[in-house]
Amino acid sequence: MQLNKRNFIKLATAAGLSLSVGIGAAATFPDKPVKMVIGYGPGSSTDVIGRIVAQGLSEMWKQPVVVENRPGAAGNIAADIVAKSAPDGYTILFAQNGLAISVAANPNLPFNGQKDLLPLTGVTGTPHILVVRPDAPYKTVAELVAAAKSQPGKLNFGSSGIGNSDHMAGELFKALTGVQATHIPYKSGSLAANDLLGGQLDYYFAGMPVGLPQHKGGRLRALAVTSAQRFPGAPDIPTMQEAGVPTFEHTLWQGVFLPGSTPAPVAESVGSGVLKLLEDPKMRERLTNAGAQIVVLPREQFAEMYNKDIERWKRVITQQNIKLQ
Repeated sequence: MQLNKRNFIKLATAAGLSLSVGIGAAATFPDKPVKMVIGYGPGSSTDVIGRIVAQGLSEMWKQPVVVENRPGAAGNIAADIVAKSAPDGYTILFAQNGLAISVAANPNLPFNGQKDLLPLTGVTGTPHILVVRPDAPYKTVAELVAAAKSQPGKLNFGSSGIGNSDHMAGELFKALTGVQATHIPYKSGSLAANDLLGGQLDYYFAGMPVGLPQHKGGRLRALAVTSAQRFPGAPDIPTMQEAGVPTFEHTLWQGVFLPGSTPAPVAESVGSGVLKLLEDPKMRERLTNAGAQIVVLPREQFAEMYNKDIERWKRVITQQNIKLQ
């Protein structure tokens, strides 16, 4: 389109109107219920943490923040819903690094993960916890590796879905140790943990909110955590590196996203609310007690981390020849 004077005036007027609408909406936000979409089933790690954040925002905003679980497709069903929602701040996505993995691995998603979604606030950065049944014959990571290598392909591990963070932890484990094991995807981490308890799985890289309480309650045995340093909430559990897998490091981040076209004033209003909530000592205590490691990232830092994570997973998936189908 040739930008003549008339077109320039139209564009300038539209931009000014959009800005004024955004400022007006931000000034009254929220004046009705907010919907938080979570791409994982009830009881999963992301659901547990997301619900704590939603409840805290409800109390702070004096408006209901209603959680809507839309599990499936590694969280992409939920992401697609939010990406195509009205950019008014009233539909938010609580996601984890399964989103970055999907964007890295699948160029044919029904949304553009770097344009149609706006990374708003990072909330957590927590390791996974490798758990087995208490009666399992392996009591260390080395014994699990030896058992898997002695019967290639016989052992299996669970995840909350193909391409999710727990799945990738399992794939990294296979790639870095040379074991062969079968991946069994579920719609939530809690379902995977239940099947591990029931004997249908051999091991699982659970999210902390799912795996740590089971370990502390004696229902599952923890072999290691996936961070480079020991997890403060369970300092007795070794890291994967300490347990004999030198280069293993992987954490589960979780955060808040908005539709990509959300006006800056609206995004600022929502983001400042989430940041204020995460400064509250009582909220931090609730998140920590649920097994989360709080890593607060404001908008610019969270966006930088998200985009770097996408590039990182592109490299890892290619280098390790990880199959996500």
